[in-house]
Amino acid sequence: MSYRDHTKTVQIGNRVIGGGNPVLIQSMTNTRTEDAAATVAQIHRLEEAGCEIVRCTVPTMEAARALREIKKQISIPLVADIHFDYRMAVAAIENGADKIRINPGNIGSGDRVETVVKAARERNIPIRVGVNSGSLEKDLIARYGGVTAEGIVESALMKVHMIEEMGYDNLVVSIKSSDVLMCARAHELIADKCPYPLHVGITEAGTVFSGNIKSAVGLGIILYQGIGDTIRVSLTGDPVEEVKSAKLILRTLGLRKGGVEVVSCPTCGRTRIDLIRLADQVETMVAGMDHLNLKVAVMGCAVNGPGEAKEADIGIAGGIGEGLLIRKGEIVRKVPEEELLDTLKEELLNWKTAEQ
Repeated sequence: MSYRDHTKTVQIGNRVIGGGNPVLIQSMTNTRTEDAAATVAQIHRLEEAGCEIVRCTVPTMEAARALREIKKQISIPLVADIHFDYRMAVAAIENGADKIRINPGNIGSGDRVETVVKAARERNIPIRVGVNSGSLEKDLIARYGGVTAEGIVESALMKVHMIEEMGYDNLVVSIKSSDVLMCARAHELIADKCPYPLHVGITEAGTVFSGNIKSAVGLGIILYQGIGDTIRVSLTGDPVEEVKSAKLILRTLGLRKGGVEVVSCPTCGRTRIDLIRLADQVETMVAGMDHLNLKVAVMGCAVNGPGEAKEADIGIAGGIGEGLLIRKGEIVRKVPEEELLDTLKEELLNWKTAEQ
């Protein structure tokens, strides 16, 4: 069963999630939101990388006011991230946020939450109800004997029901943990109990290296079960890396088409070219080619390369001072080693022309 086919449809700016719509990629800026120019510049980089929803922190009234100027200059939905101060949520909505993210548990009294809900209702702005394992209530920790998947789910559903009782159901739900298996279990538990779209991610995943591994494992488990309507790969690094990783995770799971998939051999004693550098260069070169939908193989051995690359649309394989251009497993021609990269680029440009 694919849970995402049956979640409520929610409009976020010019995008729609839930109800079987494609899983969208989200990231978050790490600039000071008050600096509209820097924030817009980073969002433009994220857009170019394939980001489809972007979130900005709103810790001050100045940041809330900056949202209005930021939104004028970007083309993807803008989400305001709110902590503690309900007035920032109201101000963000008034300044054009397409969605707000709150944890009702740290906003304050029910009256304050209701003030936020009222402002959202007036403009039909979705509220993302976010709960992290680190913010779990003490009574739930005591009841479950620690931080558990069951406790995270109960906490989230309590907050969802609170807003529903205020007469509002334009909601998205997010439950995150830095514990991969706990996070996966929590999503399995909530999918049966929650009709709203789920935003999925492994929080505080870590650096680009460790965070990518944890995110790929966690998101892979969750998404493969048909759970999740938007995703974020949370990394300590350039947020553009989050988007690149998210795209690859979705493509690997068959949830996203388009772009160039690069496969490369792990190298061995037969390798006679600098394959590691070449594979990195190829990945960089094809990063923006989302209009193509093909597989490129980068192989280090002219002996086994053609055979191992036969499932790829285009391949290159290196030998001693020379290399091969391969198309659908068939050797097209030999070229000098230093011309391999340019030869591949030319082939990709020709492929684009042929496709048109």
